[in-house]
Amino acid sequence: MTVAQLVEEFAENVAAQTDAIWKGDAKMGNKHASRYIAAFKRLRAHGDTGREALAQLFVHPRMDVRTTAATYLLRYRTAEAKAVLEEAAKGEGLIPFGAQEALKRWEEGTWSLDPE
Repeated sequence: MTVAQLVEEFAENVAAQTDAIWKGDAKMGNKHASRYIAAFKRLRAHGDTGREALAQLFVHPRMDVRTTAATYLLRYRTAEAKAVLEEAAKGEGLIPFGAQEALKRWEEGTWSLDPE
């Protein structure tokens, strides 16, 4: 899979997980979560090239995709990732709550999705 295909795999599975959660299908949601986590690990294997490719999702039309990419890239693109999460955190609901929690973990120093 190319880096671009991995980014697409990440985005598609984040969106599919969210859609499954809204339908109350936790099993399918977990399946999609496993897939986007695997895509991230493969992107990370490409080093900063993979991270840069994932950062393109900061402007994705879906908030869930933007915030998940930002959550994974907090260490690498801190200012931009925090801006995406802070904007999303202003809202109400599951995705804004997730953005708030990601920011909280970052500020606490307990965030560890992409350690150096």
